[in-house]
Amino acid sequence: MERRSFLKKAAAGASVGAVAAPALAQSLPTVNWRLASSFPKSLDTIYGAAEVMSKRVAQLTGGKFNIRVFAGGEIVPALQVMDAVQAGTVEMGHTASYYYFGKDPTFAFDGAVPFGLNSRQQTAWWDQGGGKQLTREFFKDYGIINFQGGNTGAQMGGWFRKEVKTLQDLNGLKMRIGGFAGRVMQKLGLVPQQIAGGDIYPALEKGTIDAAEWIGPYDDEKLGFNKVAPFYYTPGWWEPSLQLSFYVGIKEWEKLPKEYQYAFEAASYEAHVTMQAEYDAKNPPALARLLKNGVKLRTFSKDIMEGCYKAATEVMDEEAAKNAKFKKIYEPWKRFRQDQNQWFSVAEVPLQNFMVTRK
Repeated sequence: MERRSFLKKAAAGASVGAVAAPALAQSLPTVNWRLASSFPKSLDTIYGAAEVMSKRVAQLTGGKFNIRVFAGGEIVPALQVMDAVQAGTVEMGHTASYYYFGKDPTFAFDGAVPFGLNSRQQTAWWDQGGGKQLTREFFKDYGIINFQGGNTGAQMGGWFRKEVKTLQDLNGLKMRIGGFAGRVMQKLGLVPQQIAGGDIYPALEKGTIDAAEWIGPYDDEKLGFNKVAPFYYTPGWWEPSLQLSFYVGIKEWEKLPKEYQYAFEAASYEAHVTMQAEYDAKNPPALARLLKNGVKLRTFSKDIMEGCYKAATEVMDEEAAKNAKFKKIYEPWKRFRQDQNQWFSVAEVPLQNFMVTRK
């Protein structure tokens, strides 16, 4: 008798639980957001990070939190994503923070800094080294909360119509190059141009610019730069990695139920890791195809590398001397970079140097 009574109660409890879970989900609101991307749909890896994030958010919330992704130019111009989020035109964006270098060079730490951190080091700094707290404090002044939104890994040094062998060869060149690197190159006599990804090829084809950098072989092949500039340089010292970011308006973020915030954070991190994995998988075969089609791969000379490092250090030190917000991040970031380089010199670099000599 007691056993039958227990089984009835257990069955009733299971029934209540089965009803309670859907009821809980139904109690959460349906939320629809728009995301403005800085990238064209044709660049499926960098643009695709926003789609990865959007899809996972919907899955984690039972289709209650939906984020619709718009390519660069569909709602606002590619380089005005931050302004759109700040103004509330869209709830969120996906962009590269160094695009807004002109507002304040401090934005570069959330994206890429010349001779800075590689992708693993950047993620470690942002996630464990204080970078998240420092950059979010900075972004508060713009009404935005930032999340990691992907990383390209080390980039290439760009496409040039003619070979560049010395620092003097850079003097007078017009090059599509953004953020901090543009100011560094300007110090060396180059004329920097900030142009959105989809507009680079026409500028290079028409001769409006003499050289251009974008990301790496997979995207560069898609954009067709090899058809108008045969010399492909490495390394992209201005972007040892480029962290992309999801921007969310703070007011919109605070409206979200906690469950949706947790889902968003998990989804953005998945998108962050997925982008890096995709580039690492897709760049090698793309480079092989480019070389097979006649691209001339070149390495920047020691003269150029040393001169650029000196100029980059001077520019950053000068900015820190006059910009308190920049200095607040720059000083701890420099210490983190030094520690990371020392550690990598012990473990990663010797092994990698050995492995590249193996067939």
